[in-house]
Amino acid sequence: MGEGRPQLDEEDLRQVRQIFEWCRTGAAEPLRSMLRQGLPANLMNEKGDSLLMLAAYHGHHEAARALLEAGAEPDTANDRGQTPLAGAAFKGDLAMARLLIEHGARPEAPMGDGKTAFMMAAMFNRLDIMQLLLEHGADPDARDYRGIGAIDAAQQTGAGEAVEWLRARATAQ
Repeated sequence: MGEGRPQLDEEDLRQVRQIFEWCRTGAAEPLRSMLRQGLPANLMNEKGDSLLMLAAYHGHHEAARALLEAGAEPDTANDRGQTPLAGAAFKGDLAMARLLIEHGARPEAPMGDGKTAFMMAAMFNRLDIMQLLLEHGADPDARDYRGIGAIDAAQQTGAGEAVEWLRARATAQ
């Protein structure tokens, strides 16, 4: 590492790896204990995955809640531009999406390619998450940086239910 940066010894590295593993496996209580002791809630690994991203992606609601209550930023994207809310949409985890929104995740926060969680939900027929995101201000007509919208993305992935849902919604307006 560069001069002036702290060097971690093997024991420190082992402990940091353990903390990230707790988020992957949902060990909320040891995580809460470390957060009370001053663990930064927005700690990231070498891939840019925050502790919250890992907890959210793996569906560990209590670990995610502990991080959010300790001040984890819900819209922090990883090195691939993915946000915890988009991860919840991809996984189809309505409860996680709701938890993230309750703690400030913005339904319109774009990922690295400009896709939103709503587009991700449409791509995988996550109609319940699409509805939740819409209720919290998602723009169903938003487009990513290539000009692809939710209906286009759903068509490309063969998400027929989402396509029908989006068409019915557009017709009803």
